[in-house]
Amino acid sequence: MATNVQIMCINKTNRLSRHERISHVGGTNADGSRWKLTEDAAIAGIRADTWKFWTAGGGKSTWVIIMKHPIRDYLKTEADTTTQDNLLSLPECP
Repeated sequence: MATNVQIMCINKTNRLSRHERISHVGGTNADGSRWKLTEDAAIAGIRADTWKFWTAGGGKSTWVIIMKHPIRDYLKTEADTTTQDNLLSLPECP
């Protein structure tokens, strides 16, 4: 059974571009230490049922899913009530 994990930060290949892809996702463990995964590792973890990621934005939480793409799959959030892109609006991971 997958462990629910909150994504709290991201790294993008070009932080200023709204169209560049996410390279890493990260967050904080229960003990306060930080974790960080490549997007490919996060996708593999979802597919293996190791992790189920979620994030918060606009006062709401939403699940992170894999978006199938002919060239390369990527992470995105399920549709929710905010028009803001939940993942892309997260702060930069250290």
